[in-house]
Amino acid sequence: MNIKKVWAVYFSATGTTKKVVEGMVRVLVEKLGAEYEVFDFTLPTARKEAVTFRADELVVFGTPVYAGRVPNVLLNYLETIEGNGASAVPVVLYGNRDYDDALIELRDILEKRNLHTIAAAACIGEHSFSYILAKDRPDESDMLEVYDFACKVAEKVKGIANLVGMEPIPVKGIPAPYRGYYQPRDREGNPVDIRKVKPLTKENCNNCMICADVCPMGSISHDDVRAFVGICIKCGACIKSCPLLVKYYEDEAFLYHQNELEEGYTRRAEPEWFIEQEVYDCN
Repeated sequence: MNIKKVWAVYFSATGTTKKVVEGMVRVLVEKLGAEYEVFDFTLPTARKEAVTFRADELVVFGTPVYAGRVPNVLLNYLETIEGNGASAVPVVLYGNRDYDDALIELRDILEKRNLHTIAAAACIGEHSFSYILAKDRPDESDMLEVYDFACKVAEKVKGIANLVGMEPIPVKGIPAPYRGYYQPRDREGNPVDIRKVKPLTKENCNNCMICADVCPMGSISHDDVRAFVGICIKCGACIKSCPLLVKYYEDEAFLYHQNELEEGYTRRAEPEWFIEQEVYDCN
């Protein structure tokens, strides 16, 4: 295939998905001699218009994993994408627990929107509401794997004569209907519901408005950063972007779930790459 443009497309509240997707795209641009364009649809303003691709373009498309799935708040917007036969690499970022059916769901969404998936990846990023779980990831080791994978994708692209008739890239996960969203439970096995929990704000907030500016749902009021005008998806953007660290949670169920994850998933999860072919010359 003759790829004329490589896209970095992502939703990335705390920057981990952005880091991986843009890292892949830099290598692909170099290897394919193509143009480079970024479409960051994290903020609500970016999701007001549909994004459109062309058949001679390659799209690296990244989302975080929320409760083992593609964030449900993005589903309506993703239905507006116009793929027009472009090739694509779906990428999901999860916080060291598992990505469950998120990758197969994202792959299927892109295929439905007429993007042909030729490779895929599940990577690890620091968890959205923890500074412990997958701390500082993707790290240097992760990024070296990202670059190597991108090199292999570039070689695969060069070897594809035509996308017509190609099957979607095989990935892990249960095909639709997908498993339900991951449900945290207490020590007695009872469901823990944190959907309506919102972060609080300490008294030493200086009203810099960064939290309101970075909220992907536009839910933090610019008139009063302690007030919410919409839903909270627990993405961590307001907490991790605050220079004074004044945003925090005190909800008992939320803190229990956070502690449960931090204690239960201390092992280092490793990225998983899906590309099929086994031998490449990436020098």
